[in-house]
Amino acid sequence: MLAILSLLVIITLAIVITRIASSALTLTGLSPDIARFQARSAFTGCGFTTAEAEDMVRHPVRRRIIMLLMLLGNAGLVTSMSTLLLSFVNITTTLSGLSRAALLVAGLLALWLLARSRWIDQQMSRLIEWALRRTSLNVQDYASLLNMSEGFTVAELPIREEDWLAGKRLRDANLPDEGLVVLAIRREDGDYVGVPTGNDLIYAKDSLVVYGQDQAVDALRKRERGSPGEVEHVEAVEKENRRLRSQEMRELRREQEKKEQEDESGLGGTTERADAR
Repeated sequence: MLAILSLLVIITLAIVITRIASSALTLTGLSPDIARFQARSAFTGCGFTTAEAEDMVRHPVRRRIIMLLMLLGNAGLVTSMSTLLLSFVNITTTLSGLSRAALLVAGLLALWLLARSRWIDQQMSRLIEWALRRTSLNVQDYASLLNMSEGFTVAELPIREEDWLAGKRLRDANLPDEGLVVLAIRREDGDYVGVPTGNDLIYAKDSLVVYGQDQAVDALRKRERGSPGEVEHVEAVEKENRRLRSQEMRELRREQEKKEQEDESGLGGTTERADAR
């Protein structure tokens, strides 16, 4: 049983290490999805060859993070395999073996549920980012600048032939009305269009770098061409209008509360001056 508990502790440490590395990579300007993928890839030693992998090697801070992950991953793999083998040696009865297997499965299931918890992920991210900012990690916190912690994200959307955006100009897609901003277009031939204009045409096999709310980005990713896609666009515009109205109401309430506080402060100062006289 001690060996199984040790294995679960090792797996927990592996999850925490990759989560810390993901947050550190996010602070260097990577999107959360790419940061998680690269952290897990380096820790497990898969070594996927992608355009993002080349960016990791060129960036000095990212390169140090990846090198540390590779070192820890190799040590963790050997330790995990050794502990797993020790967990099932010297089993005298079938019942003992089944109980150990059940304990291992239950522990792994619990760790999986904890790793999938959005609340735990948010709390860990805040704690890790706070700790990393107090270190010598000298990078720009792009995630904080873009307010990703409030449900906004930057994502790269590959455009397929059947996608709603394929063949449209940016002005015709009217994405700002959905609350989405296209930051760049990456062409199939590798050409990069930074800060594109409404005249830029979106081709199949392009990739769009988009900023907006998670749900809006995900809906755009799944939207297909044709009448259903046009209907989804109209619904997305209406949803964004509702969000903007709600945001405007919050701002009006904030201005009203600030004005009331200033009035109360001014009234208090007038009363004090009158008492002094």
